[in-house]
Amino acid sequence: MTVDIEKCVETNNAKLTLSDGSVFAGFSFGAKKSVSGEVVFNTGMVGYPETLTDPSYHGQILVLTYPLIGNYGIPNNDKEHDLLKNFESEKIHVCGLIISDYSQDFSHWNAKKSLHQWLAENGIPGIYGIDTRELTKKIREHGVMLGKIEYENNNISIIDPNLRNLVAEVSIKQKQVYGNGKIKILLIDCGVKNSIIRCFLKRNVTLVRVPWNYDFTNEDHDAILISNGPGDPKQCTQTICNLKKSLNENKPILGICLGNQLLALASGADTYKLKYGHRSQNQPCLEVETKKCFITSQNHGYAVDEKKLSDEWGTWFVNLNDKTNEGIKHKTKPFFSVQFHPEANPGPSDTEFLFDMFIGQIKKNGK
Repeated sequence: MTVDIEKCVETNNAKLTLSDGSVFAGFSFGAKKSVSGEVVFNTGMVGYPETLTDPSYHGQILVLTYPLIGNYGIPNNDKEHDLLKNFESEKIHVCGLIISDYSQDFSHWNAKKSLHQWLAENGIPGIYGIDTRELTKKIREHGVMLGKIEYENNNISIIDPNLRNLVAEVSIKQKQVYGNGKIKILLIDCGVKNSIIRCFLKRNVTLVRVPWNYDFTNEDHDAILISNGPGDPKQCTQTICNLKKSLNENKPILGICLGNQLLALASGADTYKLKYGHRSQNQPCLEVETKKCFITSQNHGYAVDEKKLSDEWGTWFVNLNDKTNEGIKHKTKPFFSVQFHPEANPGPSDTEFLFDMFIGQIKKNGK
C-alpha cells in the first residue's frame, strides 16, 4: 500500500455553485483555487488519468459518478513516439473535478503519485464529499449547466467557456510529424488524444499533425483525419472552410467525435447541442447497414442533425439510447466519420477495426 503523504485536511472549505443558484458544499483537494466552467458528468467506472487529460474536456468542470476515485493513483510519465503513454495529452484539461469519495491512500504497481498531488501540480481544484448522484440527476433533468468551484472566500463570477474558441486553445501551433510509413495521413488537430495517434503509428503510417486552422490545400497527403476536440464545432470556421475544399477531391477522410460534426458542417448539414451530452464508456451504437451493435467510449456535447444531411450522405451509426447520430458516410466518395471514440482509452476497443478500414480505403484509393 502506498500512502499519500500530502493527505487532504477534511474541512468543509469548498463549494460548487450552479447557474440556477444550487450550492453543493464539500471538501477541497488538489489546487486551492476558484474556477468557472461548464458542469458535465461522466458515468465511466475507470480511467480518470486518461479522462482528465482528454482535450475534449477543456473548459469543463467534470463530475465523476463512480463513487470512489483516486484509489489507484496516477501513473508514471513514460513516453513513446514523444507522447505520454499513460495519458491523452501533456496536461490535465478539465478545469475542475467533482467526486463523491476521494481515496486518501492509493495502491497500484504503476502509481507514482496521488490524484491530489497531480491535481495540485497542474493547478486544478477538486471537491469531494458531494452527493454526485443528486448533482447528476439535476444535470440530467435540467441539462448541462454553467457553474463555479469556489475555494474558501475566493468568490468569482460564472463564465461560459463555450463563447471562446476552445479548439484554438488546445490545438498545436506548429506542424509536427510522427512515423515514417509510406501512407501519409494529414491529422487536423482539434484537440487530438494521444491514443488516436498511437493507433495509427502502430499501423505504420506517417502522420502529419497540423493546427486546426492550417491551410492544408497544398500539403502532400494521401488522406485526412479530423480529430476530437472541445466546444461548439461551429467555432471552427477555418477548419470547415478547408474541409469543404477537400470534399471536392477523392482522398479518404475520417472524422472522430468533433471530426464527425465538422465533416457534417462542411457537407452543408447542421449540428446542435445535446441536453447533457454523452460521456461514458458503455454507449451502444448500431451500424445501420449491418444491424450490428457496438459498445463505445464517448465524450461529446454536440451532435449532427442527420435530417439536414444532403442526399449525397447517409447515416452510418445511431445511438441506441437516444437515437442521435453516431456517424455519417458519403454514398460515393471515401468520406466517413464517427461520433464515438474507436481508440477508446478509457473504454472498450470494439471499434478499433475502423482504423484498419480507413487504411484499407487509402490503399484502395491508389496508395
